[in-house]
Amino acid sequence: MITSPHNEKLKLIRRLGRRRSREREGLFIAEGEDLLVAAREAGAEPVELLTAAGEGLGGTEVEPALLDRFSKLGSGTRAIGVWRESWAEHAEAPCVYLHGVSDPGNVGTVIRTAHALVGGSVVLGPDCADPYGPHAVRASMGAVFAEPLLRGGIEATPEPRAALVAGGGESLDALGIAATICLGAEREGLPEATVERCDVRVTIPLREGAESLNVAAAAAIALQRIASAGEGHG
Repeated sequence: MITSPHNEKLKLIRRLGRRRSREREGLFIAEGEDLLVAAREAGAEPVELLTAAGEGLGGTEVEPALLDRFSKLGSGTRAIGVWRESWAEHAEAPCVYLHGVSDPGNVGTVIRTAHALVGGSVVLGPDCADPYGPHAVRASMGAVFAEPLLRGGIEATPEPRAALVAGGGESLDALGIAATICLGAEREGLPEATVERCDVRVTIPLREGAESLNVAAAAAIALQRIASAGEGHG
């Protein structure tokens, strides 16, 4: 049983809390028994598995209070696993492209929603949060183990493309043509250069006085429309 904070496996957990270390080592962490189950259901086995002593969860047991100290998400964790990052080589439709979405919770939620509704791929463009960061992994509820992820620009996504814009776009019905849905940061939206690479601009109608939607909520609405269109064509 691990009882020292200087243990090399615990040092690895600490290092992987930093994006640069994750990218250098190609590894990431996921906390909690539910994510352990989700990973294994997707066919991913941990490189390392540290679990609270006495819980019978397998892996290498760690003194529970010590394991809590290395948690990235708060106290009470019973399992921390280390997995290899997995990146797809090509984007497949239906695809979601994110540009400048810097909040890891939003990135993880979009990945979870895409996996639940349409599958396909999620492409992370410039200035997006790391999908393998602890908060994004937790928000994805394990979808990062199953949903194909890519890093790349708009050119990496399949055509035709639909840009979700705050105003002046076509109705949601126009999403029926899209192989890729493109979303930007909540304040800035998509850069005009990216919008110009899209075949259609689409605006989600809001009640009068409402300013905007959370980007993950906007993605859910658009992806549900894509899913419904697919069922109608089936």
